[in-house]
Amino acid sequence: MAFSVNTTPLLQEYESENEDERQQQITVRDDKPLFKPLEPKDKYYMSYLIFYLLGIVTLLPWNFYVTADDYWMFKFRNISMNNSIVNASIKRTPLQAEFTSYLSIASAFPNLIFLILNTAVSHRISLNKRVIGSLLFMLLLMLLTLVFINIDTDKWQQIFFGITITSIVLLNGGQALGGIFAAIAEIVSLSIGASSTHSALVYFIIGNITIVIAIICYVVLEKTVFFKYHLIHQPELNEFQSESVSLDICYKEILKKMWCYGFSVFLTFAITLSVYPGVTVLIESEGKGHGHRWNDVYFVPTIAYLLFSVGDYLGRIFAGRILKPKSIMVLQILSISRFIFIPLLMLCNAQPRYYWAVVFDRDYQYILILFLCALSNGYLANITAIYVPKIVDHHEKEIASSIMTVFMGVGLTLGSAVSLFMVRLL
Repeated sequence: MAFSVNTTPLLQEYESENEDERQQQITVRDDKPLFKPLEPKDKYYMSYLIFYLLGIVTLLPWNFYVTADDYWMFKFRNISMNNSIVNASIKRTPLQAEFTSYLSIASAFPNLIFLILNTAVSHRISLNKRVIGSLLFMLLLMLLTLVFINIDTDKWQQIFFGITITSIVLLNGGQALGGIFAAIAEIVSLSIGASSTHSALVYFIIGNITIVIAIICYVVLEKTVFFKYHLIHQPELNEFQSESVSLDICYKEILKKMWCYGFSVFLTFAITLSVYPGVTVLIESEGKGHGHRWNDVYFVPTIAYLLFSVGDYLGRIFAGRILKPKSIMVLQILSISRFIFIPLLMLCNAQPRYYWAVVFDRDYQYILILFLCALSNGYLANITAIYVPKIVDHHEKEIASSIMTVFMGVGLTLGSAVSLFMVRLL
């Protein structure tokens, strides 16, 4: 709706007979309704649960690929040993030992590139196309992985390795709870007691079904009154306001306000990814090779993945509840102090190893170190994300969030690259 405002002085004499010349008018657009519409309720928390599911699916491919350790050990085993299953006493081949690190690198680099591109082009593509398109592309590549499970790749392991890494790169061009879900799915598939390929078949079927459910749920969500209301009534600036705001936004000033928090989140993820999961997936139970399924089969998915994801998730929850420390100096000290987890985990029972001695050879020692690493990772990652919007102006929040995401992406990328070096340093 538009209306005219008469700006002519009250006592000015009109010398012109033309009405348009006698009045100076400014057209103002009034988009605000007289009464605010009643906000619909999220019945049964359906929208909340669907967004939770979408959050899980966001990192589902990475979590599923990295957690399927038993499957990758079978695919990249030493075929000259003529073993149809992965023997717990046989040392890992170079591809087996380094695959998880390569996987992390293949995930982190495209993720960083697309994080940067997303800030520039996301507003040009509709929300539905971005969400549905990404999920369908993700499903297609996960189905490709499913097809390869029952294909004999023993004679062309290097080619299969290249195809897998390429799939991971494409999947990550595009949270802790996702890690929990993937770890549980892996444990369930292993509990069947079938071969590595059959367990992997069940495991990746679960992943594909989850993506299909996520697509269906999003289609349902976008048709709900609750979703449409918040999509339509999101705060928007008119053209005049957006032009003036754009003049006020200075990336340099925003970076000056928040770089300490960005550096903290960069350190947090760089330190974590330098040893997790590249090194932690190689850490074996003290009782491995004695015929117990817990030590030989369940130890890695339960401790290296499920326990870490639970610790990370708890850390994020605690950060939202405690909201301390408030001092950026203390946050910096805590972030830097996490460097201690690198040598601590390197000194655990990771195999194969050639240079470092095993100091923490007991399972409980490794479990305690890993849990504290995960808890501190989740806590520091979330507390910095909570504080940043509070230190910038309202119109700078979106830019600040994007910059924080880039800091995180750089940390993930650097940590993933370092993890390959750490594996070779063992």
